[in-house]
Amino acid sequence: MRFGWLTLAASPSPETDAACIDQQLELAVIAEALGFHGIWLTEHYFTGESVYNDALTFAAAIAMKTTKIRIGFAVVQMPFHHPVRLATQLALLDNLSKGRIDVGIGKGTVFNEYEFIGHGLRSTDSKARLEEAQSIFERLWHEAPMTHAGKYYTLHVPALRPKPVQPGGPPLWRSVISPSSFLECGRRGIPILTARLPVPRIRERWATYAQGLDEGGHDAATKARLLAAAALWRNVYVGESDGEAEDSVGKLLLAARHHISHLRATLNPPDFTIDPAMLNPWADPATPDAEALANILETGTLYGSAKRVREQIAELHDAGVRHLLCQTGFGEMDHDLVMASTRRFGEQVMPAFR
Repeated sequence: MRFGWLTLAASPSPETDAACIDQQLELAVIAEALGFHGIWLTEHYFTGESVYNDALTFAAAIAMKTTKIRIGFAVVQMPFHHPVRLATQLALLDNLSKGRIDVGIGKGTVFNEYEFIGHGLRSTDSKARLEEAQSIFERLWHEAPMTHAGKYYTLHVPALRPKPVQPGGPPLWRSVISPSSFLECGRRGIPILTARLPVPRIRERWATYAQGLDEGGHDAATKARLLAAAALWRNVYVGESDGEAEDSVGKLLLAARHHISHLRATLNPPDFTIDPAMLNPWADPATPDAEALANILETGTLYGSAKRVREQIAELHDAGVRHLLCQTGFGEMDHDLVMASTRRFGEQVMPAFR
């Protein structure tokens, strides 16, 4: 199995932002030393979530502090970026990192409308913006000059400079949830990222992705490579014991839930309603805490002693998962606690799966 370290750290106040950013950089360096395959950065704005906010600039700092670990985005919120500017930044990052960049792309948050408003947008056309930007983005890696006339962008680009180090540009990943998205990405041969799936559903979704790969006519080597790369995101907490982990992770997750629910209730505009299809017990503020916590522990969290977490990962492996993205810090989790859990995972869990 391969393991990625994923950061979605929150800073409790503007006064703590600088320290929290330094802590995330320290953790990124430690992730490489522990043998993680990749670092995955998230992108959120205005509230201290994804404390560095600008994942692209932060990735440049990581590229200068590391030598071999891959640096990925889970995900770039495409409506917030001009595609030519983004392609140029990613090409530079690919050069700075010597070809270590992976790019997950998405249409933007489905919960935080205030992020769109802060960028002068609304989410109603986010899918269309993503699709047009992606088409530009993919052509920029290969075409010089490149001309595009669309709904949102009219462009003529003489050439993309610098050129990416990786042939064909950094791999583009897609965040997927629905069965149709798994199938379509399989057909198109796109590497995938996903989260919040119980184990029986993982088997179903991985089989759907494999079906799409077959329908897309991809050869056996490509199919094997993409199935091995398909990434599942989990909260991860490795405690001193099962009891300590159970007590700590429940409090941390509920505190994070209360915080983000308050932000959405306060900052989202009155005319915005979250798509009911995207709600689950954890994301739905109407769900009681006990039920919400049980849901996130079942579908999105690995926790316990190192022995117990090894057993949980073995279950995921049996379901077909070969690439696990580990969010070892959540909410306003104390830095020393994140460090301890991350080290236990790297030293006591990961070696069992090498």
